[in-house]
Amino acid sequence: MSILEQLQVAVKEALADATLEAGLVATKDELPTITLEVPKDKTHGDLATNLAMQLTKIAKKNPRQIAEAIIEKLGTGRASIQSAEIAGPGFINFRLDKSYLYPIIGEVLTQGKQYGNAATKQGKKVQVEFVSANPTGSLHLGHARGAAVGDALCNVLSAAGCDVTREYYINDAGNQVNNLAKSIEARYRQALGQAVEMPEDGYHGEDIVGFAKQLAEQEGDRLLSLSDEERFDYFRTYGLEKELAKIKRDLARFNVQFDEWYSESSLYENNQVTVVLDALKAQGHVYELDGAVWLSSTTFGDDKDRVLVKNDGSYTYLTPDAAYHMGKYAQGYDEMINIWGADHHGYIPRMKAAMAALGNDPEKLTVLIAQMVSLFQNGEKVKMSKRTGKAVTMEDLMDEVGVDAIRYFFTMRSMDSHLDFDMDLAVSKSNENPVFYVQYAHARICSIFRQAEEQGIVIRPWQDATISKLVTEQEFDLLRKIGELPETIAEAARIYAPHTIIRYVYELASLFHSYYKAERVITEDVEQSQARLQLLAALQITLANTLALVGVSAPDKM
Repeated sequence: MSILEQLQVAVKEALADATLEAGLVATKDELPTITLEVPKDKTHGDLATNLAMQLTKIAKKNPRQIAEAIIEKLGTGRASIQSAEIAGPGFINFRLDKSYLYPIIGEVLTQGKQYGNAATKQGKKVQVEFVSANPTGSLHLGHARGAAVGDALCNVLSAAGCDVTREYYINDAGNQVNNLAKSIEARYRQALGQAVEMPEDGYHGEDIVGFAKQLAEQEGDRLLSLSDEERFDYFRTYGLEKELAKIKRDLARFNVQFDEWYSESSLYENNQVTVVLDALKAQGHVYELDGAVWLSSTTFGDDKDRVLVKNDGSYTYLTPDAAYHMGKYAQGYDEMINIWGADHHGYIPRMKAAMAALGNDPEKLTVLIAQMVSLFQNGEKVKMSKRTGKAVTMEDLMDEVGVDAIRYFFTMRSMDSHLDFDMDLAVSKSNENPVFYVQYAHARICSIFRQAEEQGIVIRPWQDATISKLVTEQEFDLLRKIGELPETIAEAARIYAPHTIIRYVYELASLFHSYYKAERVITEDVEQSQARLQLLAALQITLANTLALVGVSAPDKM
């Protein structure tokens, strides 16, 4: 439990005792849940509660009278309460003795890289499936956003105590992979000098041309002597390996690693698709109509029933996807999170319906939608890569603006909102660029430490520093914000919102930059200098830990 959380518990206990002493309730069981909030307006104090208004029906008194009775019995000095006052219809605002903030420095310096970790989801087994692009071409901007927010969410969940598995679902069993094989064969024949047309729905990317040319150089025309089936299988396997290697290369460069790469083909090889169909039939949730097999998904909240097997005997996307998700449930995850693209929103109800039909709890499955990204440069929307003249890929963007900027910008907004990405802003070295602004806070602290070292100042262990020399309101603001990190992580994990981590680190950096302009860290007062250096040491750790959650580096120099 963090220092701030301990304080909140102490204030709540003091409020409960005062309420009992004032005779407003007979027993603690009658007390409503006591909530404490940090007022948005600092002039309203450090904490506020609406307890008096909650007690109106029980105590049968005006809320302001109730608040007065609580304050009278509460007194001061308990739980670091310096003063309490009534506001509005009956809010109680507390001002606290700021010395309660000092232990935060020791908490941060002691925990180091572990600072901020919460235990609110301790032991939860969670799987997050994200990116999962078809292995038929380069990752694009939508995939990049999914990778950024997915990995950040995994980091946040891990920091909240979860056992997280990152999974990539390889769509390697559908027509798109067949078209990939046919496209590579067509390009291979062209590389050998044959005049062949690209197949309908073929892939025209430069990578396909490169793969085929490489094959022609390595194999000559040997592959043409294979049977049609052997040749198709060869090109299919070759294409998948090449495309997946490219995807893995780009994701590794983006600092995203997966624990599992799950092949859709394995569902068929292990007869899991047949198993799921049989299970749905056994439960009585399928029926036949017009030669097709339907799922009674309306029974489970979907807006209409869905086809599982078409009248030509082929499966719809829902059938293997249901088999895939049934396998997730079988692994005993407490929470399963999918991050899907913007065009998959309507697919959510049918997947949840399929899981419910199979007897699984659909509430364990959460689907988050990552909306699309629009690129802007020189004030104009960018659609094509300068390098290839084709659509801008994740690789293009990494070359142009770097990983840190992409990961910061792509995570800074709620994933269900559209994102406009200003490439000029992302590469600018100015305070208008939020990632530069935050990283510069860390680099500036490192510079101050170098200055201290050059001046022969040895930073004492935090226990020996005179922390009571921290007395300015800006120092208290910094301490308070540093102390909020565990709660911020816990809340981000609870609502699956990594963008709140970006908001937090930006606010923290803003407080530091303002402090830096207002105060000198190394002063003639040795004890004050030691206290301020300790504050910055805690701040440096907090900035680095928070940036690491969203996959952004914390540079020592800029």
